[in-house]
Amino acid sequence: MTVPVPKSLQSEPLIPVMEAIYKRRAVRSYKAQAVDPETVKLLLAAAVQAPTAIHEEPWSFLVIQDRDLLREISESAKSLIDSETRKHLGHHFTEPDFNIFYNAGTLIVIYGKPYGPFVVADCWLAAENLMLAAYAHGLATCVIGLAVQALNTPEWKRKLGVPQDYTAYAPLILGVPEGKTAPVPRKEPDIIAWK
Repeated sequence: MTVPVPKSLQSEPLIPVMEAIYKRRAVRSYKAQAVDPETVKLLLAAAVQAPTAIHEEPWSFLVIQDRDLLREISESAKSLIDSETRKHLGHHFTEPDFNIFYNAGTLIVIYGKPYGPFVVADCWLAAENLMLAAYAHGLATCVIGLAVQALNTPEWKRKLGVPQDYTAYAPLILGVPEGKTAPVPRKEPDIIAWK
């Protein structure tokens, strides 16, 4: 079964692709408003349009919108932060009230199936598609790398119904942004050689 092209894209794109690339931000402040299932499905359909090595499509998606479950995962992830990472991140990441998901109402985790050497790259390409599509729909995202270790534990895989041989690579929060996020300056491309 193939993913059909959404009707909104059959005539014109929502926004120019370069605008999405340059204006998408990692957002860490969300409104309580939930993202509806149809929009989540639309974003997942955009994610699977990503390039994929040998056309393996090694990704699987886990969507969590249960706020109690998100809090549990947040607490579990905070408990696994090692002392070196704590020093690097600062103390607020381990404070009792801090939620690593910034109170976003949706977490989408991109898991990779054990298909070969390009799974990680394919999953991250799908993540970028999802983040750009979310921006095009007025939504915000942020990669939450601190969740990876917890999501890959056998206990959480069992609890979430994830096969043990799948690996969480890209946990992304999704939601309605609370306000504007300022752009972060980028360095010029570091070109090693141009021959």
